[in-house]
Amino acid sequence: MLSFKIRHLAVLSLALTLIATGCNSNKTPSNAGSSAPASSGSTEPPAAGTDVKADKLDIKVSFYPMYEFTKNIVGDLADVETLIPAGVEPHDWEPTAQDMAEISAADVLVYNGAGMEGWAQQVIGSASGTPLVAVEASKGLNIMEGAEEEEEDHTGAEDDHSHEEGEHANEGHDHGGLDPHVWLAPSLAIKEVQTITAALSAASPENASTFKSNSDAYIAKLEQLDRDFKEGLKDTKRKDFITQHAAFGYLAKEYGLTQVPIAGLSPEQEPSAAQMAGIVEFAKAHDVKTIFFETLVSSSVADTVAREIGAKTAVLNPIEGLTDEDRSSNLDYLSIMRKNLEALKTALSE
Repeated sequence: MLSFKIRHLAVLSLALTLIATGCNSNKTPSNAGSSAPASSGSTEPPAAGTDVKADKLDIKVSFYPMYEFTKNIVGDLADVETLIPAGVEPHDWEPTAQDMAEISAADVLVYNGAGMEGWAQQVIGSASGTPLVAVEASKGLNIMEGAEEEEEDHTGAEDDHSHEEGEHANEGHDHGGLDPHVWLAPSLAIKEVQTITAALSAASPENASTFKSNSDAYIAKLEQLDRDFKEGLKDTKRKDFITQHAAFGYLAKEYGLTQVPIAGLSPEQEPSAAQMAGIVEFAKAHDVKTIFFETLVSSSVADTVAREIGAKTAVLNPIEGLTDEDRSSNLDYLSIMRKNLEALKTALSE
């Protein structure tokens, strides 16, 4: 990144020299100065079709929830770009050499942490010596242990053990046995937004007041969502739900529910025959009528269990990325979470 800036400073210096020597003596100094923003702006490539101010933050974020949280904080005062392409399962993504170079050239990297982005620590380490500010949104939260394999007891109760920040660096796709899906509980999404806001305000103190104002407005929406979840789920007929992917442990814990995952934290993990038998037995014993699956991965496991017990399937979206349908419908984190709430209320009232 340093060599990149030096090259452009050299270009800018040459341009100013040519202007100074080639212009008439009655040119005012402001004429030379007026060319500086164009050269300055070119040192940080903008998003396609946009004109970036030299002092705009260049922010890279790992995946969709981090994009929405960050964008609602910075508004138009920064360029925010998602590293993981739309429609790609984040658990499977690894950065290319080009991605790593772009991250190193950025001002800020925002990622969830807790093992969600197994590549993060390596990338941050490779950017050592650059001004990159790395923001781990889940920092300071109690991170739950996740069950990669459910044993005979399919109660779905979440392990109460938690880990403070610092114990979950450098995990791979299995998250190191930790559950990273904190953004799926609105109450915890609020804390992630607050963490991102504080870091961005430190990185761009001249914009801190605006960031705080934007953040407060977005948090007010998240607080209303949190209240709606509490109210909507407090008096349901049942409290347990079966899902293909063990992504909803924080949501369950925050709102008094019990997640019963068919498999583990990885959405593509195939359950064993014993796990399938245990889930089917649990579903029959508890008269479960809905099996939840998710977007971005195959629903075949949920379909199999549903056929076995005569239940239906429905989507419970972990919001790890937007589908084409989500984007065409202009859905975002708030609207998808409301869909999740309605899906849970329906299934838990059957």
